[in-house]
Amino acid sequence: MIYQKICNHFFLLIIFIAIFSTSVFSQNENGWNNLFDGKTLNGWKKLAGTADYKVEDGNIVGTTVLNSGNTFLVTEKEFGDYILEMDVKINDTTSNSGVQMRSHYDPNGHDGKGLVYGCQFEIDPSSRKWSGGIYDEGRRDWLYPTSLNQNSQNAFKVGVYNHIKMECIGHEMKTWINNIPVADIIDTVDAKGFIGLQVHAVSKPEFAGEKVYFKNIKIKTADLKPEPFPKGIYVINYIPNTLTEYEKQSGWKLLFDGNTTDNWKGAYKPGFPEKGWQVKDGVLTVLASEGKEGGVGGDIVTKEEFSAFDISFEFKLTPGANSGVKYFVTLSEHNEGSAIGLEYQLLDDTLHPDAKLGRDGDRTLASLYDLIKANKQKRFINPIGQWNTGRIIVYPNNHVEHYLNGVKVLEYERGSKDFRDLVAISKYKIWNNFGEAKEGHILLQDHGNEASFRSIKIRLLK
Repeated sequence: MIYQKICNHFFLLIIFIAIFSTSVFSQNENGWNNLFDGKTLNGWKKLAGTADYKVEDGNIVGTTVLNSGNTFLVTEKEFGDYILEMDVKINDTTSNSGVQMRSHYDPNGHDGKGLVYGCQFEIDPSSRKWSGGIYDEGRRDWLYPTSLNQNSQNAFKVGVYNHIKMECIGHEMKTWINNIPVADIIDTVDAKGFIGLQVHAVSKPEFAGEKVYFKNIKIKTADLKPEPFPKGIYVINYIPNTLTEYEKQSGWKLLFDGNTTDNWKGAYKPGFPEKGWQVKDGVLTVLASEGKEGGVGGDIVTKEEFSAFDISFEFKLTPGANSGVKYFVTLSEHNEGSAIGLEYQLLDDTLHPDAKLGRDGDRTLASLYDLIKANKQKRFINPIGQWNTGRIIVYPNNHVEHYLNGVKVLEYERGSKDFRDLVAISKYKIWNNFGEAKEGHILLQDHGNEASFRSIKIRLLK
């Protein structure tokens, strides 16, 4: 009898072990682990705001609360390198949410209410369509708005579950929505941190009670194999003067490597200026002189000429500074002062008087100088003395776009009637066929004020 009881207990123990092993295996299939068991909020905690999180029908459901700050349900554990996937649903275009990656918490932030900060996978169903972009919550603001990858902007669907994926491997973070690649950044700020689910703040009563749904949340932290993006997606690279292998494969090359000026020469000069410019600590700087066009060193231009291209550059201005990046510079005019070309204006809009000249602000920062005003918001402009990123795209069909810190601020058709009409009422009207050359140099302007450049990269378009 005793022997039979022992056998029965042993048999039950074997069954229990088998069931337990099967359960663990199902949670670790191919190295994946579930972060949400579908029934409880075990392993998660709420931070910052007062929004509500509950488990309903296998979902974590977050509900907005009037006059609460942003609220986050975050993992109790921190993660470094990982691939994270989940399904997310929002039922209304007025809602907003996000998923924190490698994030942190300051209990003293927001006047003691608590501050969650770190990179966020944006969930934005509004007409802006920035879902999948990367936002730096509570810190640097937008890092990768999806205006940088317009082909991804219709990936997120309202009212249905969307499968989202993010890779955080080394310094690189990439995002997908419904298997469509969205954002790619290289960033050295955070090596690890918690994962968080956001319920966005609302200040209007009609937006209280809106819900966001999360389910099938799983993570992989070992044997990680990055999924490649198709060639040509723009990368935000915060490591100065470097290109990733992916960028190189997509056709990008550096025009300034942080050390040499081999790709540049003085405008109307056989070589690089002997004075007026300096390379130091990975930065190319035009030195201050008397604030006059032409300066001491004069403009510099690329040795190579370009027709259809995508160029981006980081720039830093000193207070009151004026400079510019010109394109389609032919050097055929042999004029005094700065060489002639289409200009992406670089300016301290607050202190430099040129901001109030021209027509309707068409001489302000990121504008097509003296022709088209840049339509920009203050929140997307970093203060004078900090780095900003400019970008100019000239497509093979002569469509041109200007960007500032990832946001498109203007576009036009080079050579169109509208373009020629603008030229006809500008300072450029004295130059025949201004801005319509087949190809030209890229120019960095010496306007007599100190301005710095780095991470100048270009890709030819066909």
